[in-house]
Amino acid sequence: MAKKNILFITSDQQHWFTLGVQNKEVSTPNLDRLAASGTLFNRAYTVNPTCTPTRASWITGTYPSQHGAYSLGTKLMENVPVVGDTFIDNNYRTALVGKAHFQPLKSTEEYPSLEAYPVMQDLDFWKQFDDKFYGFQDIELARNHTDEAHVGQHYALWMEEKGYTEWRQHFLPPTGTKEKSKGTWGIPEEYHYDAWIADRTNQKLEEYKQNNENFYLWASFFDPHPQYLVPEPWDKMYDPKKLTIPKMQAGEHDKNPPHFKKTQEENPSFKEYMEEDGNGMHGFGCHLHDEDELAQDIATYYGMISLMDKYIGKILDKLDELDLTKDTLVVFTTDHGHFYGHHGLIAKGAFHYEDMVKIPMIASLPGEIPAGKVSDKLQSNVDMAPTFLAAAEIDIPRAMTGKNMMPEWRGEIEQTRDHIIVENHHQPTTVHCKTYVEERYKITVYYNQPYGELFDLQEDPGEYNNLWGDKEHQLLRYQLTEKLLFAEMGKEPMPMPRIAGA
Repeated sequence: MAKKNILFITSDQQHWFTLGVQNKEVSTPNLDRLAASGTLFNRAYTVNPTCTPTRASWITGTYPSQHGAYSLGTKLMENVPVVGDTFIDNNYRTALVGKAHFQPLKSTEEYPSLEAYPVMQDLDFWKQFDDKFYGFQDIELARNHTDEAHVGQHYALWMEEKGYTEWRQHFLPPTGTKEKSKGTWGIPEEYHYDAWIADRTNQKLEEYKQNNENFYLWASFFDPHPQYLVPEPWDKMYDPKKLTIPKMQAGEHDKNPPHFKKTQEENPSFKEYMEEDGNGMHGFGCHLHDEDELAQDIATYYGMISLMDKYIGKILDKLDELDLTKDTLVVFTTDHGHFYGHHGLIAKGAFHYEDMVKIPMIASLPGEIPAGKVSDKLQSNVDMAPTFLAAAEIDIPRAMTGKNMMPEWRGEIEQTRDHIIVENHHQPTTVHCKTYVEERYKITVYYNQPYGELFDLQEDPGEYNNLWGDKEHQLLRYQLTEKLLFAEMGKEPMPMPRIAGA
Protein backbone atom coordinates (compact mmCIF):
# COMPACT_ATOMS: atom_id res chain seq x y z
CA MET A 1 0.00 0.00 0.00
CA ALA A 2 1.33 3.44 -0.94
CA LYS A 3 2.21 5.86 1.83
CA LYS A 4 -0.41 8.55 2.31
CA ASN A 5 0.16 12.19 1.44
CA ILE A 6 -1.36 15.12 3.34
CA LEU A 7 -2.98 18.11 1.62
CA PHE A 8 -4.22 20.65 4.14
CA ILE A 9 -6.42 23.43 2.71
CA THR A 10 -7.50 26.28 4.97
CA SER A 11 -9.45 29.51 4.76
CA ASP A 12 -9.38 32.39 7.23
CA GLN A 13 -12.26 33.54 9.44
CA GLN A 14 -14.97 31.55 7.68
CA HIS A 15 -18.35 31.07 9.35
CA TRP A 16 -19.25 27.40 9.70
CA PHE A 17 -22.53 27.79 7.77
CA THR A 18 -21.00 29.06 4.51
CA LEU A 19 -20.66 25.87 2.50
CA GLY A 20 -23.11 25.32 -0.31
CA VAL A 21 -23.73 21.76 0.81
CA GLN A 22 -25.27 23.25 3.99
CA ASN A 23 -26.42 26.72 2.96
CA LYS A 24 -28.08 27.13 -0.43
CA GLU A 25 -27.46 30.90 -0.37
CA VAL A 26 -23.73 30.24 -0.91
CA SER A 27 -22.14 28.62 -3.96
CA THR A 28 -19.12 26.37 -3.22
CA PRO A 29 -19.26 23.59 -5.83
CA ASN A 30 -15.69 22.44 -5.27
CA LEU A 31 -15.90 22.21 -1.50
CA ASP A 32 -19.24 20.48 -2.01
CA ARG A 33 -17.60 17.84 -4.18
CA LEU A 34 -14.87 17.41 -1.55
CA ALA A 35 -17.65 16.81 1.00
CA ALA A 36 -19.26 14.31 -1.40
CA SER A 37 -15.98 12.40 -1.59
CA GLY A 38 -15.47 12.41 2.19
CA THR A 39 -17.03 13.37 5.50
CA LEU A 40 -18.51 16.74 6.45
CA PHE A 41 -18.25 17.54 10.15
CA ASN A 42 -21.08 19.63 11.58
CA ARG A 43 -19.54 20.03 15.04
CA ALA A 44 -15.94 21.00 14.46
CA TYR A 45 -14.47 23.68 16.73
CA THR A 46 -11.47 25.94 16.84
CA VAL A 47 -9.01 25.85 19.70
CA ASN A 48 -8.92 29.67 19.83
CA PRO A 49 -11.01 32.36 18.08
CA THR A 50 -7.97 34.20 16.65
CA CYS A 51 -5.33 33.43 14.04
CA THR A 52 -1.87 32.95 15.55
CA PRO A 53 -2.87 30.64 18.44
CA THR A 54 -4.92 28.36 16.18
CA ARG A 55 -2.35 28.22 13.40
CA ALA A 56 0.34 27.33 15.90
CA SER A 57 -1.91 24.57 17.25
CA TRP A 58 -2.33 23.19 13.73
CA ILE A 59 1.40 22.57 13.44
CA THR A 60 2.22 21.64 17.04
CA GLY A 61 -0.74 19.44 17.98
CA THR A 62 -0.93 21.29 21.29
CA TYR A 63 -3.13 23.98 22.83
CA PRO A 64 -2.15 27.68 22.85
CA SER A 65 -1.59 27.48 26.62
CA GLN A 66 0.97 24.76 25.85
CA HIS A 67 2.79 25.97 22.73
CA GLY A 68 3.03 29.55 24.03
CA ALA A 69 1.65 31.59 21.11
CA TYR A 70 -1.36 32.36 23.26
CA SER A 71 -2.64 35.52 21.54
CA LEU A 72 -2.39 37.76 18.52
CA GLY A 73 0.82 39.79 18.68
CA THR A 74 2.80 36.87 20.11
CA LYS A 75 4.97 34.39 18.21
CA LEU A 76 5.44 30.67 18.17
CA MET A 77 8.96 30.20 19.49
CA GLU A 78 11.31 28.53 17.05
CA ASN A 79 12.31 25.83 19.56
CA VAL A 80 8.76 24.45 19.88
CA PRO A 81 8.42 21.01 18.20
CA VAL A 82 6.35 21.11 15.01
CA VAL A 83 4.77 18.39 12.93
CA GLY A 84 6.70 19.25 9.77
CA ASP A 85 9.97 18.14 11.35
CA THR A 86 8.45 14.75 12.13
CA PHE A 87 7.33 14.42 8.51
CA ILE A 88 10.82 15.39 7.30
CA ASP A 89 12.36 12.76 9.59
CA ASN A 90 10.14 10.24 7.81
CA ASN A 91 11.23 11.28 4.30
CA TYR A 92 8.30 13.54 3.46
CA ARG A 93 8.56 16.85 1.63
CA THR A 94 6.90 19.73 3.50
CA ALA A 95 5.64 23.04 2.14
CA LEU A 96 3.39 25.96 3.07
CA VAL A 97 1.85 28.27 0.47
CA GLY A 98 -0.08 31.35 1.65
CA LYS A 99 -0.73 32.65 5.13
CA ALA A 100 1.44 31.59 8.06
CA HIS A 101 0.92 34.19 10.83
CA PHE A 102 3.13 32.37 13.29
CA GLN A 103 4.87 35.67 14.07
CA PRO A 104 3.67 39.24 14.71
CA LEU A 105 3.86 42.33 12.50
CA LYS A 106 6.36 43.87 14.93
CA SER A 107 9.90 42.64 15.49
CA THR A 108 12.07 43.25 18.55
CA GLU A 109 15.62 42.25 19.45
CA GLU A 110 14.30 39.74 21.98
CA TYR A 111 11.45 38.49 19.76
CA PRO A 112 12.50 38.81 16.11
CA SER A 113 9.83 38.27 13.45
CA LEU A 114 10.19 37.42 9.78
CA GLU A 115 6.57 38.45 9.28
CA ALA A 116 7.25 42.04 10.37
CA TYR A 117 8.24 45.29 8.73
CA PRO A 118 10.65 45.96 7.07
CA VAL A 119 11.85 42.44 6.23
CA MET A 120 8.34 41.43 5.18
CA GLN A 121 8.64 43.76 2.20
CA ASP A 122 12.31 43.15 1.38
CA LEU A 123 11.70 41.27 -1.85
CA ASP A 124 15.42 40.62 -2.41
CA PHE A 125 15.54 38.91 0.98
CA TRP A 126 12.61 36.64 0.13
CA LYS A 127 13.97 35.90 -3.32
CA GLN A 128 17.02 34.35 -1.66
CA PHE A 129 15.33 32.84 1.40
CA ASP A 130 15.70 29.05 1.49
CA ASP A 131 15.70 28.24 5.21
CA LYS A 132 13.26 25.89 6.84
CA PHE A 133 10.35 27.74 8.49
CA TYR A 134 8.56 25.96 11.34
CA GLY A 135 9.06 22.55 9.79
CA PHE A 136 8.30 23.63 6.22
CA GLN A 137 11.18 23.04 3.80
CA ASP A 138 9.58 25.20 1.13
CA ILE A 139 7.53 28.30 1.82
CA GLU A 140 5.65 30.83 -0.29
CA LEU A 141 4.36 33.48 2.09
CA ALA A 142 2.26 36.64 2.25
CA ARG A 143 0.70 38.53 5.11
CA ASN A 144 -1.98 40.85 3.71
CA HIS A 145 -5.72 40.37 3.78
CA THR A 146 -7.21 41.92 0.64
CA ASP A 147 -5.71 45.40 0.05
CA GLU A 148 -3.73 45.73 3.29
CA ALA A 149 -0.38 47.52 3.12
CA HIS A 150 1.25 44.39 4.57
CA VAL A 151 1.54 42.98 1.04
CA GLY A 152 5.01 41.69 0.17
CA GLN A 153 7.03 38.48 0.49
CA HIS A 154 6.50 35.76 -2.12
CA TYR A 155 3.10 37.03 -3.27
CA ALA A 156 4.60 40.31 -4.46
CA LEU A 157 7.48 38.42 -6.07
CA TRP A 158 5.00 36.20 -7.92
CA MET A 159 3.07 39.18 -9.29
CA GLU A 160 6.29 40.72 -10.58
CA GLU A 161 7.43 37.41 -12.06
CA LYS A 162 4.09 37.31 -13.90
CA GLY A 163 4.91 40.73 -15.34
CA TYR A 164 2.40 42.62 -13.20
CA THR A 165 4.59 45.47 -11.99
CA GLU A 166 1.60 47.76 -11.33
CA TRP A 167 0.42 45.74 -8.33
CA ARG A 168 0.97 48.57 -5.82
CA GLN A 169 -2.03 50.47 -7.18
CA HIS A 170 -4.29 47.85 -5.59
CA PHE A 171 -2.92 48.14 -2.06
CA LEU A 172 -3.17 50.77 0.66
CA PRO A 173 -0.43 53.26 1.57
CA PRO A 174 2.36 53.40 2.46
CA THR A 175 3.07 50.29 0.39
CA GLY A 176 0.62 51.16 -2.36
CA THR A 177 -1.47 54.03 -3.67
CA LYS A 178 -5.02 52.69 -3.34
CA GLU A 179 -7.73 54.53 -1.41
CA LYS A 180 -9.87 52.69 1.12
CA SER A 181 -12.95 51.05 -0.37
CA LYS A 182 -15.43 48.23 0.15
CA GLY A 183 -17.02 45.69 -2.14
CA THR A 184 -15.16 45.76 -5.44
CA TRP A 185 -11.40 45.24 -5.50
CA GLY A 186 -9.83 46.44 -8.73
CA ILE A 187 -7.04 43.88 -8.83
CA PRO A 188 -7.46 41.54 -11.84
CA GLU A 189 -8.51 38.06 -10.74
CA GLU A 190 -5.47 36.48 -12.38
CA TYR A 191 -3.26 38.36 -9.88
CA HIS A 192 -5.44 37.79 -6.83
CA TYR A 193 -3.70 35.84 -4.06
CA ASP A 194 -6.15 32.95 -4.54
CA ALA A 195 -4.68 32.48 -8.01
CA TRP A 196 -1.16 32.68 -6.59
CA ILE A 197 -1.87 30.06 -3.90
CA ALA A 198 -3.40 27.62 -6.40
CA ASP A 199 -0.61 28.19 -8.93
CA ARG A 200 2.21 27.60 -6.45
CA THR A 201 0.45 24.70 -4.71
CA ASN A 202 -0.06 22.96 -8.04
CA GLN A 203 3.56 23.47 -8.98
CA LYS A 204 4.54 21.76 -5.73
CA LEU A 205 2.20 18.85 -6.50
CA GLU A 206 3.77 18.44 -9.94
CA GLU A 207 7.26 18.41 -8.39
CA TYR A 208 6.30 15.78 -5.83
CA LYS A 209 4.72 13.60 -8.49
CA GLN A 210 7.69 13.91 -10.80
CA ASN A 211 10.14 13.08 -8.01
CA ASN A 212 7.93 10.34 -6.53
CA GLU A 213 7.98 12.08 -3.15
CA ASN A 214 5.46 11.90 -0.36
CA PHE A 215 4.32 15.26 0.92
CA TYR A 216 2.70 17.30 3.67
CA LEU A 217 1.47 20.38 1.81
CA TRP A 218 -0.53 23.26 3.27
CA ALA A 219 -2.46 25.62 0.96
CA SER A 220 -3.38 28.48 3.27
CA PHE A 221 -5.92 30.93 1.83
CA PHE A 222 -6.51 34.44 3.24
CA ASP A 223 -10.20 34.88 2.49
CA PRO A 224 -12.95 35.49 3.51
CA HIS A 225 -11.26 37.50 6.29
CA PRO A 226 -12.39 41.15 6.04
CA GLN A 227 -11.93 43.74 4.66
CA TYR A 228 -14.86 42.95 2.38
CA LEU A 229 -13.22 43.15 -1.05
CA VAL A 230 -13.32 40.87 -4.07
CA PRO A 231 -12.55 41.35 -7.79
CA GLU A 232 -15.11 41.42 -10.57
CA PRO A 233 -17.34 39.56 -11.33
CA TRP A 234 -17.45 38.02 -7.85
CA ASP A 235 -18.39 41.37 -6.31
CA LYS A 236 -21.80 41.16 -8.01
CA MET A 237 -22.37 37.41 -7.71
CA TYR A 238 -24.81 37.76 -4.80
CA ASP A 239 -27.82 40.04 -4.50
CA PRO A 240 -27.83 41.57 -0.98
CA LYS A 241 -31.64 41.75 -1.08
CA LYS A 242 -31.91 37.98 -1.43
CA LEU A 243 -29.66 37.03 1.49
CA THR A 244 -30.57 36.13 5.05
CA ILE A 245 -29.32 38.83 7.42
CA PRO A 246 -28.62 37.60 10.97
CA LYS A 247 -30.19 39.73 13.70
CA MET A 248 -29.92 40.20 17.43
CA GLN A 249 -32.88 39.42 19.67
CA ALA A 250 -34.07 42.16 22.00
CA GLY A 251 -32.51 41.86 25.46
CA GLU A 252 -30.34 38.87 24.64
CA HIS A 253 -27.22 40.47 26.18
CA ASP A 254 -28.96 41.43 29.43
CA LYS A 255 -27.60 38.36 31.23
CA ASN A 256 -24.25 38.22 29.42
CA PRO A 257 -20.87 39.49 30.66
CA PRO A 258 -20.60 43.29 30.42
CA HIS A 259 -18.46 43.44 27.27
CA PHE A 260 -21.30 41.92 25.22
CA LYS A 261 -23.80 44.68 26.01
CA LYS A 262 -21.20 47.42 25.56
CA THR A 263 -20.89 46.48 21.87
CA GLN A 264 -24.42 47.80 21.34
CA GLU A 265 -23.56 51.30 22.63
CA GLU A 266 -22.63 54.13 20.28
CA ASN A 267 -19.43 55.13 22.08
CA PRO A 268 -18.58 52.33 24.50
CA SER A 269 -15.61 52.59 26.85
CA PHE A 270 -13.48 49.50 27.33
CA LYS A 271 -10.82 51.16 29.47
CA GLU A 272 -11.15 48.54 32.19
CA TYR A 273 -10.03 45.86 29.72
CA MET A 274 -6.79 47.62 28.80
CA GLU A 275 -3.55 46.55 30.43
CA GLU A 276 -0.01 47.87 30.63
CA ASP A 277 0.94 46.45 27.24
CA GLY A 278 -1.22 49.13 25.60
CA ASN A 279 -2.49 46.77 22.92
CA GLY A 280 -6.11 47.09 21.89
CA MET A 281 -8.81 44.48 22.23
CA HIS A 282 -10.14 42.75 19.15
CA GLY A 283 -13.88 43.28 18.90
CA PHE A 284 -14.18 45.54 21.93
CA GLY A 285 -15.86 48.51 20.31
CA CYS A 286 -19.16 49.60 18.83
CA HIS A 287 -20.86 46.91 16.74
CA LEU A 288 -23.89 48.95 15.75
CA HIS A 289 -24.44 48.72 12.01
CA ASP A 290 -26.70 49.65 9.13
CA GLU A 291 -28.61 46.58 7.91
CA ASP A 292 -28.42 47.48 4.22
CA GLU A 293 -24.68 48.03 4.45
CA LEU A 294 -24.30 44.75 6.31
CA ALA A 295 -26.26 42.95 3.59
CA GLN A 296 -23.79 44.25 1.02
CA ASP A 297 -20.90 43.12 3.21
CA ILE A 298 -22.39 39.63 3.41
CA ALA A 299 -22.80 39.54 -0.37
CA THR A 300 -19.11 40.42 -0.73
CA TYR A 301 -18.13 37.90 1.95
CA TYR A 302 -19.94 35.16 0.05
CA GLY A 303 -18.28 36.33 -3.16
CA MET A 304 -14.88 35.97 -1.49
CA ILE A 305 -15.79 32.42 -0.47
CA SER A 306 -16.96 31.50 -3.97
CA LEU A 307 -13.81 32.91 -5.57
CA MET A 308 -11.65 30.96 -3.12
CA ASP A 309 -13.72 27.84 -3.89
CA LYS A 310 -12.87 28.21 -7.59
CA TYR A 311 -9.14 28.04 -6.84
CA ILE A 312 -9.53 25.25 -4.31
CA GLY A 313 -11.17 23.43 -7.22
CA LYS A 314 -8.05 23.98 -9.32
CA ILE A 315 -5.97 22.30 -6.62
CA LEU A 316 -8.37 19.35 -6.37
CA ASP A 317 -8.34 19.08 -10.18
CA LYS A 318 -4.54 18.94 -10.18
CA LEU A 319 -4.61 16.22 -7.54
CA ASP A 320 -6.91 14.20 -9.82
CA GLU A 321 -4.85 14.96 -12.92
CA LEU A 322 -1.68 13.67 -11.26
CA ASP A 323 -3.46 10.55 -9.98
CA LEU A 324 -2.65 11.53 -6.39
CA THR A 325 -6.19 11.72 -5.00
CA LYS A 326 -6.42 8.05 -4.04
CA ASP A 327 -3.34 8.32 -1.82
CA THR A 328 -3.90 11.76 -0.31
CA LEU A 329 -5.74 12.78 2.84
CA VAL A 330 -7.36 16.13 2.04
CA VAL A 331 -8.64 18.20 4.95
CA PHE A 332 -10.37 21.55 4.54
CA THR A 333 -11.12 23.83 7.47
CA THR A 334 -10.66 27.37 8.77
CA ASP A 335 -8.90 28.90 11.76
CA HIS A 336 -12.03 30.35 13.40
CA GLY A 337 -15.48 31.68 12.62
CA HIS A 338 -16.92 35.12 11.96
CA PHE A 339 -19.78 37.42 12.96
CA TYR A 340 -21.81 39.25 10.33
CA GLY A 341 -24.77 40.38 12.37
CA HIS A 342 -25.14 37.32 14.62
CA HIS A 343 -26.08 38.51 18.11
CA GLY A 344 -25.59 42.07 16.89
CA LEU A 345 -21.85 41.47 16.39
CA ILE A 346 -19.78 42.27 13.31
CA ALA A 347 -16.19 41.47 14.39
CA LYS A 348 -14.33 38.73 16.22
CA GLY A 349 -13.52 39.05 19.90
CA ALA A 350 -14.11 37.39 23.25
CA PHE A 351 -17.61 36.28 22.26
CA HIS A 352 -17.58 32.48 22.18
CA TYR A 353 -20.84 31.94 20.33
CA GLU A 354 -20.99 29.03 17.91
CA ASP A 355 -20.67 31.56 15.08
CA MET A 356 -17.13 32.29 16.27
CA VAL A 357 -15.85 29.00 17.65
CA LYS A 358 -17.55 26.44 15.39
CA ILE A 359 -15.86 25.95 12.01
CA PRO A 360 -16.43 24.26 8.65
CA MET A 361 -14.47 21.04 8.22
CA ILE A 362 -14.24 18.30 5.60
CA ALA A 363 -11.94 15.26 5.43
CA SER A 364 -11.52 13.04 2.37
CA LEU A 365 -9.40 9.95 1.77
CA PRO A 366 -10.86 7.57 -0.83
CA GLY A 367 -11.34 4.03 0.41
CA GLU A 368 -10.74 4.96 4.05
CA ILE A 369 -12.97 7.90 5.01
CA PRO A 370 -16.62 7.25 4.07
CA ALA A 371 -17.85 9.30 1.12
CA GLY A 372 -20.90 11.53 1.45
CA LYS A 373 -21.08 11.12 5.21
CA VAL A 374 -22.19 13.88 7.59
CA SER A 375 -20.92 13.59 11.17
CA ASP A 376 -22.18 15.35 14.30
CA LYS A 377 -19.28 14.07 16.41
CA LEU A 378 -17.15 16.68 18.18
CA GLN A 379 -13.95 17.70 16.39
CA SER A 380 -11.15 20.09 17.40
CA ASN A 381 -8.51 21.60 15.19
CA VAL A 382 -5.85 20.89 17.82
CA ASP A 383 -6.12 17.33 16.46
CA MET A 384 -4.80 18.11 12.97
CA ALA A 385 -1.11 17.31 13.52
CA PRO A 386 -1.50 13.95 15.27
CA THR A 387 -4.22 12.90 12.83
CA PHE A 388 -2.05 13.76 9.81
CA LEU A 389 0.81 11.70 11.24
CA ALA A 390 -1.52 8.79 11.94
CA ALA A 391 -2.82 8.87 8.36
CA ALA A 392 0.79 8.62 7.17
CA GLU A 393 1.42 5.77 9.64
CA ILE A 394 4.04 7.83 11.47
CA ASP A 395 4.40 7.61 15.24
CA ILE A 396 2.81 10.56 17.03
CA PRO A 397 5.17 12.43 19.38
CA ARG A 398 4.05 11.98 22.96
CA ALA A 399 4.25 15.73 23.62
CA MET A 400 1.27 16.31 21.31
CA THR A 401 -1.94 16.68 23.31
CA GLY A 402 -4.33 16.63 20.35
CA LYS A 403 -6.04 13.36 19.52
CA ASN A 404 -5.67 10.98 16.58
CA MET A 405 -9.03 11.16 14.81
CA MET A 406 -8.29 8.68 12.01
CA PRO A 407 -9.95 5.66 13.69
CA GLU A 408 -13.15 7.68 14.08
CA TRP A 409 -12.92 9.16 10.58
CA ARG A 410 -12.49 5.67 9.13
CA GLY A 411 -15.47 4.40 11.11
CA GLU A 412 -13.40 1.99 13.20
CA ILE A 413 -14.64 3.54 16.44
CA GLU A 414 -17.81 5.49 17.20
CA GLN A 415 -16.43 8.60 18.91
CA THR A 416 -13.07 9.98 20.04
CA ARG A 417 -14.00 13.21 21.80
CA ASP A 418 -16.68 13.86 24.42
CA HIS A 419 -15.71 17.52 24.88
CA ILE A 420 -14.01 20.54 23.33
CA ILE A 421 -11.87 23.21 24.99
CA VAL A 422 -11.62 26.67 23.43
CA GLU A 423 -8.96 28.93 24.91
CA ASN A 424 -8.83 32.72 24.68
CA HIS A 425 -6.03 34.43 26.61
CA HIS A 426 -6.17 37.63 24.63
CA GLN A 427 -4.95 39.88 27.46
CA PRO A 428 -2.77 38.87 30.43
CA THR A 429 -5.65 39.11 32.92
CA THR A 430 -8.68 41.10 31.76
CA VAL A 431 -9.65 38.97 28.78
CA HIS A 432 -8.77 35.42 29.68
CA CYS A 433 -11.49 32.82 29.30
CA LYS A 434 -12.00 29.18 28.45
CA THR A 435 -15.00 27.44 26.96
CA TYR A 436 -15.97 23.82 27.53
CA VAL A 437 -18.35 22.25 25.00
CA GLU A 438 -19.99 18.85 25.26
CA GLU A 439 -22.82 17.25 23.31
CA ARG A 440 -25.56 19.38 24.88
CA TYR A 441 -24.10 22.10 27.10
CA LYS A 442 -21.50 24.80 26.74
CA ILE A 443 -19.88 26.90 29.49
CA THR A 444 -17.45 29.83 29.35
CA VAL A 445 -15.48 30.76 32.46
CA TYR A 446 -13.55 34.03 32.85
CA TYR A 447 -10.36 34.32 34.88
CA ASN A 448 -11.03 36.01 38.24
CA GLN A 449 -14.51 37.17 37.18
CA PRO A 450 -17.92 36.38 38.68
CA TYR A 451 -19.66 36.34 35.30
CA GLY A 452 -19.71 33.74 32.56
CA GLU A 453 -21.87 32.01 29.97
CA LEU A 454 -23.86 28.79 30.07
CA PHE A 455 -25.97 27.65 27.12
CA ASP A 456 -28.16 24.64 26.49
CA LEU A 457 -27.40 23.95 22.82
CA GLN A 458 -30.24 21.45 22.59
CA GLU A 459 -33.03 23.70 23.84
CA ASP A 460 -31.43 27.00 22.81
CA PRO A 461 -29.29 26.35 19.70
CA GLY A 462 -29.25 30.07 18.90
CA GLU A 463 -27.61 30.83 22.27
CA TYR A 464 -30.03 33.57 23.26
CA ASN A 465 -30.60 32.62 26.91
CA ASN A 466 -27.51 32.67 29.13
CA LEU A 467 -28.24 30.34 32.07
CA TRP A 468 -25.12 31.27 34.09
CA GLY A 469 -26.94 33.27 36.76
CA ASP A 470 -30.19 31.31 36.90
CA LYS A 471 -30.74 29.76 40.33
CA GLU A 472 -32.24 26.59 38.90
CA HIS A 473 -29.08 25.97 36.85
CA GLN A 474 -26.44 26.51 39.55
CA LEU A 475 -25.82 22.78 40.04
CA LEU A 476 -25.36 22.36 36.28
CA ARG A 477 -22.96 25.32 36.27
CA TYR A 478 -20.85 23.75 39.01
CA GLN A 479 -20.88 20.36 37.28
CA LEU A 480 -19.73 21.85 33.99
CA THR A 481 -17.04 23.91 35.72
CA GLU A 482 -15.80 20.70 37.33
CA LYS A 483 -15.78 19.02 33.91
CA LEU A 484 -13.72 21.91 32.55
CA LEU A 485 -11.24 21.45 35.40
CA PHE A 486 -11.00 17.72 34.71
CA ALA A 487 -10.57 18.37 30.98
CA GLU A 488 -7.75 20.79 31.72
CA MET A 489 -6.04 18.19 33.89
CA GLY A 490 -6.55 15.59 31.17
CA LYS A 491 -4.79 17.57 28.47
CA GLU A 492 -1.48 17.99 30.27
CA PRO A 493 1.36 16.81 27.99
CA MET A 494 3.33 13.71 28.95
CA PRO A 495 6.41 13.80 26.69
CA MET A 496 7.64 10.37 27.85
CA PRO A 497 6.20 7.32 29.59
CA ARG A 498 7.02 6.64 33.22
CA ILE A 499 9.86 4.13 32.93
CA ALA A 500 10.77 3.53 36.56
CA GLY A 501 9.38 3.65 40.05
CA ALA A 502 11.76 6.46 40.93
